[in-house]
Amino acid sequence: MAKKQQIKNYARFYTLLKEMPGATKENLVRQYTNDRSESLKEMKSKEYKDMCADMEKIVHGKASYIESITAMKAARSAVLKRLQKIGIDTTNWSAVDNFCMNPKIRGKPFRQLTYEDLENLIPKLESILKKDSIKENLSSSKSRKRVMIISPIKNIEA
Repeated sequence: MAKKQQIKNYARFYTLLKEMPGATKENLVRQYTNDRSESLKEMKSKEYKDMCADMEKIVHGKASYIESITAMKAARSAVLKRLQKIGIDTTNWSAVDNFCMNPKIRGKPFRQLTYEDLENLIPKLESILKKDSIKENLSSSKSRKRVMIISPIKNIEA
């Protein structure tokens, strides 16, 4: 028989409840336990976590929560696009992580980069791209040689 995981600290719940005027503990617990109980102690761990997550969305604003997720996705996409242009295989997560873990880049794996890290990384990657394109232009202009081909014309007697 599976052991029931017991929540021992309800500070998260009570902190959020203070921010929700008109809400009562009993009503919220009943709602998330399908009227099985009014006690936090009798809630299953998943029920408690779901309830607190929903409360956080209400307290902190669902729109801001969705906007932050959208902004994070956009920043991750922008960084991955620039990594691709640099030549990093973005289908290989270990290659992406190895690049990001370089202390001169960010010093931690890609998945651990915060929104601020990603935003700060974009100009750095743009700088790398710019330096690479300057190097390419210099090397290609030095290697260009003009070749003139002269072919003899034979006199044709008629």
